Formats: sequence, C-alpha cells, structure tokens
Amino acid sequence: QVQLVESGGGLVQAGDSLRLSCAASGRTFNTYPVGWFRQAPGKEREFVAAMDWSGVSTAYVDSVKGRFTISRDNAKNTVYLQMNTLKPEDTAAYYCAARLGTLYSRDAKQYDYWGQGTQVTVSS
Repeated sequence: QVQLVESGGGLVQAGDSLRLSCAASGRTFNTYPVGWFRQAPGKEREFVAAMDWSGVSTAYVDSVKGRFTISRDNAKNTVYLQMNTLKPEDTAAYYCAARLGTLYSRDAKQYDYWGQGTQVTVSS
C-alpha cells in the first residue's frame, strides 16, 4: 500500500514559480511510475506530467512543456513538480499519483494510488 501527501500549493501571481512535493510511504514506491494531474472547478482531471520509476523517461501535456519539470528523489520517496512562469490557466487542484507496473501513463484511470491534492491559484 502507498500513501501520497502533496504540499507546496498556494496563491501566486502570474509569472511566479512554485514547487509541489509529493511524499510517499511504502518501501517499494521507488519502483512505481508517477504522475501529476490537475483539476479545475467544473473541468475533468487533466494529465500534467509523468515519470517512470527511474526518472529517465518523462512526459508533459503540451500546455506546460518548457515551464514545468517533474522529478523524483527515490531516496526520499518524494516526487516534485517545479512550476515556472505560472499562468492563470494553471489554477487547479494538483494531485500526484502512482501506479503499479513499469510504464507511466497519461490516463488517470491507470493510476492506483492518489494523494489528496494541493490547491494552486494563479492571479493575473
């Protein structure tokens, strides 16, 4: 069983940066692919970024490429999402997720474990 706890959200202005963290419990977490998703009010949950267990392979939604970076520190059982040049349209609750298996996925339904979310609000 894996438990995920996100932190680092907040209220920022457009152009600012935030780093989200996702702390995981479970000795085998470092073998799981991970992803970040977000959900704005009235919208479906959206894929943001994902990474394989080793940290070598990553994927991003086009709207965040060049601005967001996913990373992981397996020694600390923690996944990060560095968000730069934030825009008002990035406003959402951000969730980290982990899945059993070897490959990451852009599909939220493929993830087995979820955090409770952290709110990011970007003002214009």
